Amino acid sequence: MNRLHKLIAIAVLAAATQVMAGDWTPGNTDWDKLPDVKKSKIGLYLTPQQAYDLKKASPKGVALFDIRTRAEAMYVGWPSDADALVPYFEHPEIMAEWDDKRFMYKIEPNVDFVPELERRLKEMGLGKDATIILICRSGDRSAKAADRLQMAGYSKVYSVAEGFEGDVVKEGSKAGQRAVNGWKNANLPWTYKLDKNRMYFPK
Repeated sequence: MNRLHKLIAIAVLAAATQVMAGDWTPGNTDWDKLPDVKKSKIGLYLTPQQAYDLKKASPKGVALFDIRTRAEAMYVGWPSDADALVPYFEHPEIMAEWDDKRFMYKIEPNVDFVPELERRLKEMGLGKDATIILICRSGDRSAKAADRLQMAGYSKVYSVAEGFEGDVVKEGSKAGQRAVNGWKNANLPWTYKLDKNRMYFPK
């Protein structure tokens, strides 16, 4: 297969993944059919409602981390019950580079992700056997972050498969908007008011 055919195959696969993600219905728990982009090796998932109920049932025993960027939390809002914002990826301090494929400023892996999360867990009195819930925008970053934590020795890391904003509507008057599923669309508690003590500051 030549380079052009490989690029076409990758583009088709990416488009198919986006379509499947957009078809993921709110509250769906048929995890075997979860789009690949949302799958983690650890294989633990929750719906937004399940995540909310689990956190409410054990506020001190379950850790809920928003792993989106600081800008996302500030401008889009964040789950009111999240214990902390611990970005898995983050924009460089000066957003000077553009990602043509994603139509956004480039983001880079946050090398402080695991140490910061460990610090937050220690503050909560929780260890590597704790139940940890990760939420990102639509479930892809949280799946990758769950695998990163599994590599670091954590065994019960759940990804909120629909994310905070949810998937993109494919057609109709809301085409292009994140209105398919997700924490916000499930009308779970969220806020624009950020608590400094729960926000992330690079060390």
